Amino acid sequence: MRIINLNPDTDIGASAWWVDLDGHRVLLDAGLHPKREGRAGLPLFGAMHGEEVDAIAISHCHHDHVGSLPVALRYFPKAHVLMTELSYFLVERVLHNSVNVMTRQRDELGIQDYPLYSHNEVDDLAPVFQGFKYNREIEWAAHHKTRAGFASPTLEFFDAGHTLGSAGILVRGRKETLFYTGDVCFHDQTILRAARFDDVKADVLILETTRGNRIVPPGLTRASEIERLTAAIHQALKRKGCILIPSFALGRTQEILALLALLMDSGKLKPQPIFIGGLGRVFTEIYDLEAHRAHRQHPNLQLHESLNLVVLDSGQANHMKLSGGRIFVITAGMMSENTAAHDLAVRMIADERQSIFFVGYADPATPAGRLRATKPGEEFIFSAGAGHLTRRCDVQEFDLTAHANREDLLDFVGRVSPRVVLLGHGSADSRQWFEEEIAARHPRIKVVQPQPGKAIEA
Repeated sequence: MRIINLNPDTDIGASAWWVDLDGHRVLLDAGLHPKREGRAGLPLFGAMHGEEVDAIAISHCHHDHVGSLPVALRYFPKAHVLMTELSYFLVERVLHNSVNVMTRQRDELGIQDYPLYSHNEVDDLAPVFQGFKYNREIEWAAHHKTRAGFASPTLEFFDAGHTLGSAGILVRGRKETLFYTGDVCFHDQTILRAARFDDVKADVLILETTRGNRIVPPGLTRASEIERLTAAIHQALKRKGCILIPSFALGRTQEILALLALLMDSGKLKPQPIFIGGLGRVFTEIYDLEAHRAHRQHPNLQLHESLNLVVLDSGQANHMKLSGGRIFVITAGMMSENTAAHDLAVRMIADERQSIFFVGYADPATPAGRLRATKPGEEFIFSAGAGHLTRRCDVQEFDLTAHANREDLLDFVGRVSPRVVLLGHGSADSRQWFEEEIAARHPRIKVVQPQPGKAIEA
């Protein structure tokens, strides 16, 4: 088995793993790097020039895992594209939105590489996408390469519990197996239930390490964080200001909306309109429509019926009144410039009545990350466009992660009992923690931190 990490960075970036198993090649994910611009954000597809890929398997539809799929298909035009049926309902919308974002960045920031692909290209490629149910074994090798007398390699999607349609991927060859976790969550969220990776066994494990550098404090639970968030919302409403919860459009937005709906239904929060972005509304409708297919809690909870959702018009965030306890659950978890989350934050940061609550990861180099790092009364540079601001609003963080905690992932390694573990999708200190802990707990397991573009014989 030969494996190449095509992420151009060792950190969280453009997820893409090239795997050669029994002479057949599969690409696991085709992401875009969230902190690199233009072609620099692509996986190292060029390093595989001349190599065929029989199939591309997508773990889930977050941008860092699927955002370069049309470009990957230019390099590997004969590849089948496989994903879960729930991802199938999402992927085209995600890619079309990516075209919109890249086009805007070209016009506003002068990034000439953008867009990396067009709306027409996404439409033309859509017929090659295939969606499959979880726990179904799928043959993926090219027929002309399948040797007589040998079974074709297969893959199988396992529910990862991270976001709608997310999956770990088990690839089976004649003698060897590989399991790729993708992004995984081993605890129940408000909507989605925990990953179903029971009984997974593999010779080689590609492991995400996102939270390897995060210690879970004693006594912290999801329930305790929800109680703390509920109390913070009540305090904010008493001040008659507004509440901004920046969130990613796919997954995080729906989880927070579900929490608000349950709080209102139970009488813990007074019913009121919830302001959201257009893309968040699109994915919320898909969550509702596909509730019967998902492994979820509250299967009858329809967010568009349980909540009075108000979609912000373009530019509305710049002039609407910020009073009366309005709640905004707005796309753009990093508060990037030219988003409603950014524009609302600019108006709220210097106002002590306002509240900004973070419920997920924010990169330190983004406006959201810089805001989270400030203290009350501190002046800081929020963004290039906003310049210097003084933080007077209430800023709080709540650990409602959709990623597995590190101890749960470490336990999973023991259950899988692989011969080799490849560490990816995490910062250097996160990967190092896993390398040391796996070596201490499972000394017979070989641990590798693959470097970009370097082949690993596993």
